[in-house]
Parts: sequence; C-alpha cells; structure tokens
Amino acid sequence: MMNASIRYQTLMGIFFLTLLGCQMKNEKAIVDRPNIVWITSEDNSMHYLSMFHENGSPTPHIEFLAKEGIQYNRAFSNAPVCSVARSTLITGCYAPRIGAQYHRKIQKVPMPKDVEMFPQYLREAGYYTSNNSKEDYNLEKSDSVWDDSSKKASWRNRNEGQPFFHVHNIGVSHESSLHFDKDVVQSYDLKTEMDTSMVLPNHPNTHLFQFTNAYYRDKIIEMDERVGKVLSDLEADGLMDNTIIFYFGDHGGVLPGSKGYLYETGLHVPLVVYLPQQYREALSIEAGSQSNGFVQFIDFGPTVLNLSGIEIPKGMDGKPFLGQGVQWSEVEGRDETYSYADRFDEKYDMVRAVRKGNYKYIRSFQPFNHDGLRNNYRYKQLAYREWDSLYREGKLDEVEGAFFKPRPVELLYDVKEDPYETNNLAMESSYHSTLLDMRVRLQNWMIEKTDLSLYPEYLFIRDGGGDPVTFGQNHAKDIQRYLSIADLSLAIFDDVKEEIMKCLESTDALDRYWALTVCVGFGEEAVGLFPIIEEMAIKDEMGINRVRAAEALALAGNKNQEEHILTALYEAEEPAEALLMLNMMVLLEDGGADYQFNIDGKRLKEKVRASDEVQRRLLYLEVKI
Repeated sequence: MMNASIRYQTLMGIFFLTLLGCQMKNEKAIVDRPNIVWITSEDNSMHYLSMFHENGSPTPHIEFLAKEGIQYNRAFSNAPVCSVARSTLITGCYAPRIGAQYHRKIQKVPMPKDVEMFPQYLREAGYYTSNNSKEDYNLEKSDSVWDDSSKKASWRNRNEGQPFFHVHNIGVSHESSLHFDKDVVQSYDLKTEMDTSMVLPNHPNTHLFQFTNAYYRDKIIEMDERVGKVLSDLEADGLMDNTIIFYFGDHGGVLPGSKGYLYETGLHVPLVVYLPQQYREALSIEAGSQSNGFVQFIDFGPTVLNLSGIEIPKGMDGKPFLGQGVQWSEVEGRDETYSYADRFDEKYDMVRAVRKGNYKYIRSFQPFNHDGLRNNYRYKQLAYREWDSLYREGKLDEVEGAFFKPRPVELLYDVKEDPYETNNLAMESSYHSTLLDMRVRLQNWMIEKTDLSLYPEYLFIRDGGGDPVTFGQNHAKDIQRYLSIADLSLAIFDDVKEEIMKCLESTDALDRYWALTVCVGFGEEAVGLFPIIEEMAIKDEMGINRVRAAEALALAGNKNQEEHILTALYEAEEPAEALLMLNMMVLLEDGGADYQFNIDGKRLKEKVRASDEVQRRLLYLEVKI
C-alpha cells in the first residue's frame, strides 16, 4: 500500500536531480525541494503521550501531525541522555564507535574523517540550516553546520525562496522541570488528575510519586502547546504545504529510573512525521499511517538527507526510513535496535543493550554499580530521594528495591508481556536459546563497531581522543580481546578461574583491568584469586587497577583497603582517572561495604580538582577542596 514506487521516483526525480548534480539551475528547483523541520521535546519517552500510551496526556497538535503523516510506534534513541543522543542524531553514527558516548563530555572529540554533521551537507546543497537552539554535542563542530544556531535562529532569516532545515527544541519537559520542592507538591494546581495507575510497577505507589507523574503529564500538555506555536508560525508563513515536520523526544525519561538507563522508559521515544499532501502522494503514503518498524536515532540524519536528495555518506551507521528508494515493507521489517549507557555526569557505568522484536537483552559490564548509585543531578528530584529513603528504611518490595541492588550481568525481558522490565528471563531454561541469540548479537555488534568503552575513559582520551575511529580500527583486535575477557563473567567461575588468573598476570594493563572487573562481579566466589588481587592492590603499575583490585576485596568483605585506594587517588593525573576511582569509593560507601573515606582534597592534583564532574563527587563525599 505504501511502497516507494516508480510513480514516486518519477514525481520526485526532478528536484532530486538538481541536488544530485550539485548545481542549481533555477529558482523553481530550489522551491520544489521540501523544507524540513525537526521539533524535539526534551526528556520524554512515548509513555507520556496518550496517542502512544494509555496513561499519557492528550497532545492535539502532535496528533494533528500524525493524522497528516505517519506515527512511528517503534522509535528509539540509541542513548538515554541528551549529549550522547544528540551526538548520535547529528552524526548518524553510533557514539561508542566515534568516541562520543560520555555525558557530560570531559573532552570533545573530532568528527570521523569520512563524515560531517549532516546539516552541513544540506547547507552545501543550498539549504538554509538553523537550530533553535540546543546543540550539546560531544564532538567538535565546524562553522559549516548551521547558518544560525541560537535562541533567535529561524527559517525566516533565509534568502527568499531558499529551502530550509530547521530544528526547534522545546525544553519545558526537561528533567529539571521535576526539581521542585515540597511547597509545589502542596500548592500546585494539577491539570492532570492524580491516578495510582500512572505509577510504574517498580516505583513505590506513594502520594509523591502520584503527584510527580501527574505534574509531569501537565508538562507534556504544555510541551504540546509549544508544538502548536511552531505550527502556527509555519502556517502563518504559508509553509505547511511544502514542509515535512518531524516531532520526537530527544530520548526517554524522566521519572526515576528512566533517563540515564537502558530501559524502554529511557529509550522508546514518540515520533511522528507530518507529510504535506504532495509528498504523501509522491511517497504513496496515506494520511494517518502507522508504522511498527524499528527506527533509531542513527537513522534520522540519513532520512533527512534522503528526503532532500543528498547522497548519504558511507561513514554513517544509519539508513533512511523515508525518501527515495525506501520501501515501506522493508522499514516495517526492521526489528532491531542497539543502545548504550556509559558515564552520566559523575556516575560511571557501562551497559549495552539490544532489542529485537519483543525481546530486550541488557548486558551490564559493571553489574556491581547498581542503578541507584548516586548521581547528584538525578537526586535533585524529590521522587528519587524518597525512593532511596524508602529502600534504606526497608519499606520496598523486591521489584521496587531492585534499583538499589547489584544487577545481574545479563537481563532478558519480553517487553510485550513485561513493558516495564521487571521480570528477568535470563535464567529461565525455556528462554536459553533466545538469551544466547541476543548475547551473540550484542557481542558481534560491539566487535563490529569497535566499542571504545572497553578502554577506560581517561585512557581513551589520552591515546585515542585525537582520532577515535582510527584508534578503534587500529586496536580492533585488542577491543575484541578485552570484550572476551569481560565476557568471562557470563560463565561459571570455576570454569574460567584459570583463564581469569592468566589475565590477571598479563603484561597488558587492560587485560588485568577487565579481569579485575570480572572478579569484582564474582565477589566472594573469586576468593581463590584474592592473594593475586591483594598484591595487585599494592603493586599494579596502573593506579586504576590498584583501586579496582581493592574494590574487589572490599566488596567481598575485606575492610582494610582505604590506604591503597587513597594513595592511587592522590597520584591520579587526569580528571577521568580520578573520577572513576571516586565512583568506586562512592560504591564502597553506599553499596553495603560499610566504608567511610577521609579524603584530603588538597592532595588531589590541581587538574583533577578543577574538573566539574570531580567536584560533584567530592561534594557528595563532603570533601573540601
């Protein structure tokens, strides 16, 4: 019914040829090309819009866009946080492949040699490119990307008759909207009625959580009103008949356990694409269509280029889901998406996930870093603080309290039957073949994409930050080996004990790092390796390995590791190095090891003390600098 047909190619070919020839012959050819607008709302998953979810708010302006185009029911951010998601969007590349996976960035990385930020290609082809106004890229941006990127940026500043690509960012739904105090809970007049059914099954069903859910849905209503203002401006300028409009959330969120986590509430975003009648006819698409094919953020840039008739660079990982040569049936057949979570502000972790169809596989590379590990910005939200307090008071059930406990190394969910991912199927024999299939898919993807997070961030910055893609390609065999060591955690300890021991004795420091990380995860099971680990806590040449060795011992009950950890911390030269150590120290204080560190802030290196992220950790640890 909606295939991109020969008819489409005939109708659209005239203005595509203009671009493909890279020369503009007349004004009509410029006018005929579609204008494209992105309207993005911050930090909201699809769960808050009634058109996508039964517990969502009405969003009549977004619903109008869908009625005149396509509603995508399976759209995913590849990352659950702003800078990493936006770095993925602007490049069409997986962030761990290009070194843009850390939030907030300690150091920007250069663009891959074979890719530019995609609006640059539009601009070179004659489009006016404007962004109002959030960028938040983890990459170095050239001056050729935007004609204007500011709070005043508008399509109205283009030359007469010039096609445009415009991004309009709506921040009212951002996480910070939930940084209210107790007075707001008592005095705010809600538009959305509080309802216990809104509270997720892994959250305590308290008055505060009910209020927070209703309050945030009020923000969604306000966000939709701002979408309506953009549409009014386009209508006033007579542009609705030749402008393709995307609306989407910039990633999921924002109630506790969503933004910053690879659960569906952190990744599954609302997406609709408005298509004026002339483009619906050209694409053979009916108004009000719905797509259940998987589309992901790596695909968005290539889709815009394709709709504009511009060749998609080979260095991009994504593929278009609309435009020339795209078959509706092929898009409907897409059923796979990959995602990643690394450092969020001062909180380190490394988690990867793949969803295929209704199954979701999550791999925790540091499962001892429980989800609830302190992140100062997250915990500005009252609901986070209440959740944490109730856990410490022993008032949560098993599902509600799982957020504050070490995770299994592997998680497997049927998200159709278990949409909020509370029932882990990984250990059930009837799902063993599914587990193995999903595991191998993720392993192969990480190897193919040369996942740079297998290097600790400070080493990546030092050795690979100047050209991440080339660094990954040159170290592909090392990355594969580090992954194979990390995956020893998937086995029974006694079956891999000897292999872990060999890795602990390796001359490669990162072989040792990942072997130690595996030992932390095994905990007391690794007691037979403790003599080696105890020596490493004192003598390993790499400071981060000494701290990880001490962490393994401390979490297994050894109470005498403070001196080794503090010595390594004071020797740390780089902020990301010290930050990783501080992350381990917070875990030892909050994660049941009953440690209390007395850090002398003045003994930290000056460069380390100057880091904003380090300062956040020190603030939580009550360290004066």
